[in-house]
Amino acid sequence: MHCPFCRNPDTKVIDSRSTDDGAAIRRRRSCPECGKRFTTQENVLLMVAKRSGVTEPFSRDKIIAGVRRACQGRPVDEDALAKLGQRVEEALRATGAAEIPSHEVGLTILGPLGELDEVAYLRFASVYRGFESLDDFAREIDVLRRAAGPSGTAPPPR
Repeated sequence: MHCPFCRNPDTKVIDSRSTDDGAAIRRRRSCPECGKRFTTQENVLLMVAKRSGVTEPFSRDKIIAGVRRACQGRPVDEDALAKLGQRVEEALRATGAAEIPSHEVGLTILGPLGELDEVAYLRFASVYRGFESLDDFAREIDVLRRAAGPSGTAPPPR
């Protein structure tokens, strides 16, 4: 790491701390040449591979925006959306992969969304899985009903 003040290529790490729930490392550094101290932050980039072949950095905000559209008009608050976004990101990072196919991102969203709101789940699944007929909806509703069991409330099996 080069010193931002004197450009010396040799700096010393004084302290390291994990931040953002382990997604980043904050390091306090010192330059032996000029004696100045500075802080760096190292982020682990999680990349998403799109169907078109393009890769882009993972964005929790994009997950929340997509789920927000599915939840439009439903009794789902912003805190619940933020928690869902965090759960999805944690699940994807837990895989240990540096690059995740966009298809996997969608699958990872379905489970927590089904727990949050069944109607929003159906909306998201209909777009994500490309439902083309009422039969597609009916099949998915049957899956939800079987997963709910006699109590009537349970997350979808995903």
